[in-house]
Amino acid sequence: MRKLLNVLYVTSPDAYLAKDGENVLVLVGEETKLRIPVHNLEGIVCFGYTGASPALMHLCVERNVGLSFHSESGRFLARATGKVSGNVLLRRKQYRIADSQEESLQFAKGFVFGKIFNCRCVLQRFLRDHGDKGVFQDVQDSVRFLSLQLQKVVNCQNVDILRGIEGESARSYYGVIDNLVLEEKEVFRFSGRSRRPPLDPINAILSFLYTLLAHDCSSALETVGLDPQVGFLHRERPGRPSLALDLMEELRPYLVDRLTLSLINNRQVDAKGFITKESGGVIMNEEMRKMIITSWQKRKQEEIMHPFLGEKIAIGLIPYAQAMLLARHLRGDLDAYPPFLMK
Repeated sequence: MRKLLNVLYVTSPDAYLAKDGENVLVLVGEETKLRIPVHNLEGIVCFGYTGASPALMHLCVERNVGLSFHSESGRFLARATGKVSGNVLLRRKQYRIADSQEESLQFAKGFVFGKIFNCRCVLQRFLRDHGDKGVFQDVQDSVRFLSLQLQKVVNCQNVDILRGIEGESARSYYGVIDNLVLEEKEVFRFSGRSRRPPLDPINAILSFLYTLLAHDCSSALETVGLDPQVGFLHRERPGRPSLALDLMEELRPYLVDRLTLSLINNRQVDAKGFITKESGGVIMNEEMRKMIITSWQKRKQEEIMHPFLGEKIAIGLIPYAQAMLLARHLRGDLDAYPPFLMK
């Protein structure tokens, strides 16, 4: 299994990235805030107005270290990448399947099944751990609804209908997330998913962490030789990493949603870390982003038993493991793609 390397997250708007030999430098003014060997990195993710020297970009491309730029709120702006890696035959097969709704359906069903299964698991764990604190009828109803939706996914014969099932399931799941918030409910009230911009603190955290997960999924797919831009569930759009978004679906509940709820319910985040803009959008301040990133990195170092591979891996390697399984299925080494299913 691949080694879990570090991702460098740069959140300071005054930072500038430069190169010194085989080292990446983070500069603020004339001061070197960080020096890290490039071989210790698998990616660099920049937020805000961070700049980078051409020499640093060349080093990242040469060493296959993903370098991406995002807005302060996490919206993707640009990515520096090197030569396309991987087997051209694998990508050609990916493109052929993506052009066929019938063949795409089987892959899309795996992603959606994994997402709904894991959303249901998040709710079931909450009921198991906190059912004694009150009657959560809405949560129980959502669990039953998601169970029915899983059967619909299995029987689905059309990608557009499948997208509808996924949308209904997401609305049911997000519709009860507010019940799972047990602390500081006046600050962390959740009335549904909002994006571009996030309209409340929970959505701000979710959007930010989903951005980090999208980066990891894109990197994982590129590592195994797949094209992150061409997916089977999400429609293609210029600049949209459709396959990375496909892969993210089954991983969001386990990797992001549970972490978000844990941070809130353990009182690791509070109102002081959020800024409401004139447009009504909510963003995190720099200190909050740093804390969220630290928690994300710490979570990725934890180990679990992978349900399909049957071996212990770092949580941060789950996107890579799933990308590897997806590539194996495309090559014909596996009869079907096994989505990541929470225990």
